[in-house]
This record gives sequence, C-alpha cells and structure tokens, in this order.
Amino acid sequence: MKRIPLAAVIVGLAAACLAQSSASSTLIIHDVTVIDGTGTPAKPHQTVIVEDGKIIAIHNSGMGFAGKLPGKHVDGSRKFLIPGLWDMHVHMVFGDWFPRAKEITLPLFIANGITGVRDMGGELAVLQQWRREISEGRLIGPRIIMSGPMLDGPEPRFPSSIAIKTPEDGRRAVDDLKQRGADFIKLQSLIPREAVFAIADKAKRQGVSFVGHVPDAVRASEASNAGQKSFEHLIGIFEGSSPLEDEFIKGTKTEKQFLSTYDPKRAEALFALLAKNQTWQCPTLVWERGGNLIDETDFAADTRAKYVPAFWKTVTWKRFTDQVEHDFNIDDLATRKRFVEKELEVVKAMHNAGIPFLAGTDTPPGVYIFPGFSLHEELQRFVAAGFTPMEALQTATLNPAKFFGMEDRLGTIEKGKLADLVLLNANPLDEIANTRKIEAVIVNGRYLPRAQLDKMLAAVEKAASRP
Repeated sequence: MKRIPLAAVIVGLAAACLAQSSASSTLIIHDVTVIDGTGTPAKPHQTVIVEDGKIIAIHNSGMGFAGKLPGKHVDGSRKFLIPGLWDMHVHMVFGDWFPRAKEITLPLFIANGITGVRDMGGELAVLQQWRREISEGRLIGPRIIMSGPMLDGPEPRFPSSIAIKTPEDGRRAVDDLKQRGADFIKLQSLIPREAVFAIADKAKRQGVSFVGHVPDAVRASEASNAGQKSFEHLIGIFEGSSPLEDEFIKGTKTEKQFLSTYDPKRAEALFALLAKNQTWQCPTLVWERGGNLIDETDFAADTRAKYVPAFWKTVTWKRFTDQVEHDFNIDDLATRKRFVEKELEVVKAMHNAGIPFLAGTDTPPGVYIFPGFSLHEELQRFVAAGFTPMEALQTATLNPAKFFGMEDRLGTIEKGKLADLVLLNANPLDEIANTRKIEAVIVNGRYLPRAQLDKMLAAVEKAASRP
C-alpha cells in the first residue's frame, strides 16, 4: 500500500468517528520517542495523531504521510512522550484552609504534567463545579475523582469531615455521599470500630468503594478483608508487622516501637494477604519523609514557595507543623531518620510481594508539599525504594487507570485512549527525575507548550503574592 492511501484511511477514520472536525482540533506529534506506560520498551521515531481529545493513530514516522494532514504539527524529535500523570492523594478544597486553590492548585497541577487527581477529602459541591467547568473547557485543570468530605471520629481533626459516632452515623454518611455524587468514601483515623465495619458493609451494598486511613481501632488485615480498596501513608502496615499490634490498637504507638518490634514473618504474612486482596497502597513517601524530618528542613530556601499564598505558609502549614512537632514526632530525629529509610525497605518488600502501588503526595496539607511539583519527588522516592523507573512511572499512569477501572480510556499511550500526555525533553527511563523536564502538556487533547505553561506559573506567582 502506498503512503497516500494510508493517510486517506486515517483521515477517513477520524471523519467516521468524529464527524466533521476542524483542522485546529488535530494534533500531530512527529518523530517522538513514545514511552507508552505498558511496560514495553520505549519506541523511538513515532508519530502520534490526536483528534478531538483522543489518540486516533500511532505509527512509525518513517511512513511520512502525517505531514500532509491538516492540524497543529509538533516536532517531537529528541523528545519523549509519556502518559499524563496522576496524583492519587490530594486535598484541593480543604475547608477554608487553602484559599485561592482554583487560581493556584489547578494550574500548578497542569504545569507539572498532572492531568488527573484523586481528591481525598474536600468540599464536594465546589469540586463538582470545578469538574463541570473543566469538562466544558471553561477551566484548565486535571480530571478530578473525589470523595467529598472525609468520615472521621466523633470529633474530627480536619475540615471537610463528617463526624461518625455510631454505626448508624456511618451508614447514613455513605448513603448521603452516594446520593450527592461522591465517587468513593474516604476514611480517617478516629472512626469507632463498629462504625468502620458498618461503613464497609453499607459501601458494598451501595456499590461504592472506600479508601483512606486504616482506622486506629481496626487491624490492617481486617480493613483489607472488609474490602478497603486502598491504604494511605502506610498506616496499619507497621502495626500489623509487630507482635504489639493489639497494644497499638488500644493506644499509643511510636516509630521507635515500630522499628524495634518489626517482625519480618508477620510482615510477610500481612503482605501476602494484601496482595491476595489486591489492597492498593498509596504511601505518600515524600510527605512521610517531609513530616518526619520537618524540624531540619529549611523551608525558607525552597524557591517553590513563591507559588503559594502567605496564608498557606503562616497559618495552615504552621498549624500542621505545630501538630506534627508536638503530637506526632515524639521520637528523636535519629530514630525518625531510621524510620524513613525503613519505610523504603518495607515498600520494596510489599512491591515484591505483588501489592499494587499508587503515587500520591497529600498536597497541599502536607507541609511544603507543593501541588504538582511534589509528585515528581514521589516518583523519585519509589525509585529509591527499589522500583524501576518504569514501575515508578506506572504508579502515576497505568496504575491509577487500573485502580479506577479506566484502562480502556486512560493510563497508557495507545490508539483510542484519551489524549492526556506529557512531552519531555529527557528520558525518564534513564533518570526518573527527567519527568520534571516538561516541554508541553496535552490535557484532553489540548496542547499547552512550554511558553504557555510558564505563563500559567507566572499567573500563579502573581495570585499567590496578593495580600
């Protein structure tokens, strides 16, 4: 078959699938190296054609015909195309604790190649409105999958929460959130034991998943067996790997105790259960390190601070810092440093056991965990834990798609998938930190070149500087 007829086939396919689209809706990226996220080797010299927000063709650039197609043409030579990234643990509208999030958090995600987020506790109506505006093209932002307010104990510690005192409170909250359009249920730490299992049962009956902290009153094994779909922050893991697990459930637990009583055989048994149940882990490693080492971090030297309002730094982050320093970091710094390293060792063991992982950062409640920027640090932490760069990349691409049951639409670069993509100037499989070297972001087929991303960052900086 000659080249011109093949071009006609592709153009015909686009016409058949999408009716009569304008040339401006077509994006053709030439001669790019495609890292499709499936785990297969990088494919150099590819041409990727996007039409109306979807990938309609991928072929070898040597075929040459794509140059004849109408649309926006991008030179991808010496560049690398990866799937759009997901941050699977964020809080964008956390009560009134992070003002101006629409002007700051959303563009910071996009400028950093984050084309999707799982919001783990926020104001449902606001987030739903943002999602509508984004889907209608009136607002640039990531895809949003959200829980709405979190379920916590009788006296919640955080905003955007529902107090749960009794099993009936838990069942009522699940029904209410389902009716209001929440995509899943998020658990916090202080929910009473009986209410946890009532929530699990009601969620199953309602066909909605529940995720979050392993509540203090239950074991990780119990939460997994009850159907909890993901654990956050490695909560429950060290407890379940210790012979003191029953004592930890009753009261105080410290990282020194976790380290001194960690039992590899207990851990192995727990990991086998979590793998069998496919209980996902979102360890938020960048925040685990940041929180444990908060007293030796020079936040004033962080150049990214220009992108956040003074209120975040002097009010909200100060509140979190005080809580971390006085309530959580009760061990000495040397012990906490050892614990941070042990977490990497445990994550590697869990990964080797077949437990699936997600990349998430707990931004922005995590102190100086910057929206967008910190996801790239999270990928580096996975590599530090022994993941290959491809495996780390998949925690923010393919794995979120699998988690949501959206592999047919998202997570990889394949024909028919939604066009959420990131164009890089260096190969992330050589060095995972190269995910930071962004040349352009394609979100739902919309091409945002480096110059436009820089303008977005400048606008964020200006918004953050306002009194």
